[in-house]
Amino acid sequence: MSTPLHPSADLELQTDVLIIGGGLAGTWAGVAAAREGARVVLVDKGYCGTSGVTATAGPGHWWVAPDAGLRQAAIDKRLATAFGLADPHWMARAIDTTWTSLPGLQGYYHFPTDAQGVTHYRGLRGPEYMRGMRRLALDSGVTVLDHSPALELLRDAHGTLSGARGWRRQAGGHWQVQAPAVVLASGGCAFLSSLLGSHNNTGDGYLMGAEAGAELSGMEFSNYYCIAAAGSSMTRSMVYSFGQYYDAHDRELPISQGPGFTEQLARALLNGPVYCRLHRVPHDIRQQLPTIQPNLMLPFDRRGIDPYRQRFAVTLHPEGTIRGVGGLRLINEDCQTSVAGLYAAGDAASREPIAGATSGGGAQNSAWALSTGQWAGRAAARHALQKGRTGGALLGFAGLGLNATVQDSQAVIRGIQDEVHPLDKNLFRSGAQIQRSLQALDNVWDQLRHATASPLGNPLRARELAAMAATARWCYRAAEQRQESRGMHQRSDCPAQLARFDAHLRIGGLDHNWHRFDALQPQPATPHCAQGAPHD
Repeated sequence: MSTPLHPSADLELQTDVLIIGGGLAGTWAGVAAAREGARVVLVDKGYCGTSGVTATAGPGHWWVAPDAGLRQAAIDKRLATAFGLADPHWMARAIDTTWTSLPGLQGYYHFPTDAQGVTHYRGLRGPEYMRGMRRLALDSGVTVLDHSPALELLRDAHGTLSGARGWRRQAGGHWQVQAPAVVLASGGCAFLSSLLGSHNNTGDGYLMGAEAGAELSGMEFSNYYCIAAAGSSMTRSMVYSFGQYYDAHDRELPISQGPGFTEQLARALLNGPVYCRLHRVPHDIRQQLPTIQPNLMLPFDRRGIDPYRQRFAVTLHPEGTIRGVGGLRLINEDCQTSVAGLYAAGDAASREPIAGATSGGGAQNSAWALSTGQWAGRAAARHALQKGRTGGALLGFAGLGLNATVQDSQAVIRGIQDEVHPLDKNLFRSGAQIQRSLQALDNVWDQLRHATASPLGNPLRARELAAMAATARWCYRAAEQRQESRGMHQRSDCPAQLARFDAHLRIGGLDHNWHRFDALQPQPATPHCAQGAPHD
């Protein structure tokens, strides 16, 4: 539990495993590491159990019974939309880990049963789910430091990763945790797009990892947009599959469900306002919505709108790497990054192994967070217990923005958002526009690089700005290099998918970005998952 200290005091701890991030992946990582016998400290930018996108959602999970045929069909369905960049072995592992893990939450989450007495595990209520995960982490012995954002990773005199340090937002002062293993579960980056639950997700883990030498992958597949009622941040998109769409003159628009839905809606929005009516939502789904997505109707209730009868304006919110794909590259099944002792989980990691070039949002992303959290936490614990704790002074990785004061942070945010939010720049890409956006983002980066040093003020904001700028540059550098159209990455000047780009695009670097293409490796046969008895 959180350690109360004098408000002006600094906090120094030694532990085996440090988890950065207290959302779905972070809490699962903490629990898994503690079960291996490791001492675990978890730091959260917000309040663990309420921060992150899961806490505001009604997350489903990739929930497939242990039948070889059913699981193979589920994997084949995802592979068909991955554009050649996913891995069936990782998919099988995630499905199996999800199946065996969720029933273990009994006592921390109340799963409903149907009239036949069968327990249903697939769909969960986000607020209760994360509240239960906090309790489970604490009961497992995890030390939780709330409102304690990480600012940079630390190394020892030999350059070996040795922990992290950060800021105590409420208690004051700074914290430092010495640990031989660190799990980055800090979420993705939506560039402060007002997506519900994403305000803390500014790409901090990407920046910290890259500063330590970690590679990123799949960053070109980070331009996902999701529908919402205009003026609302509620991007829960299932009901919109039943929507009927109109222009300002009440003429029905030819917007159909399926792979091209977002692009069709986006083109309509570029021509003017678009309106929706949800009169085709089946009655049984309407009855279930207050339970499975309790926040969905709130924007309509507040405005006195009946979305099943009345038209309402819609928009598209950019979700960046949250429902995109890109993140830190995992080099093995333990979720290790290219830095020894540094692991990544959830949206902080590239989801290419299960999503390829198409969004893993929804059930696959939840299964990915649950699974990679446990794989990373377990591996981090084993690494730490084998390596042991070391003493000595710790050094930072020369983090950009530390102790800096940005004179007009809102102007910097606008400068980033002006490139990554507009549909006609980021969703509909072209080489010329990518070059213009990169020039603008390089200017933002230079501005942050030369920010005035000051020990006073909020040390977090400058780091968030640096993380968002770095993430945006990696996204567009990758988009520049993948000179084809594949999955969510579509370029009007390169409209075809090309065999020579059947590869993973790795990227990194700060002032000067580098990249390389790694050819796809031959895939082994999909393993048969264990034929365990169903949990009911």
